Amino acid sequence: MRITVHVHPGSKRPGVGGEHDGALVVRVAQRAVDGKATDATTAALAVAFGVRRRDVMLVSGATSRTKLVDIVGATEQRLTELLRG
Repeated sequence: MRITVHVHPGSKRPGVGGEHDGALVVRVAQRAVDGKATDATTAALAVAFGVRRRDVMLVSGATSRTKLVDIVGATEQRLTELLRG
């Protein structure tokens, strides 16, 4: 499943949930330096969707807060739950 995520790097309360302009919100503690926030985002998405980290692949947006990712094994039901926060 391909989804759009909006990343909040440097968050005091990391987590996955909520919606921002139609994108799933991912809050990570890591700062946006040397790809650390992107790595933390893929790890957080893997946990949130209950898949392996290698099943979360960045399609675009490596240096942007808005990213497009493919998640193998993700379900519409779980995405809906996370969007509701």
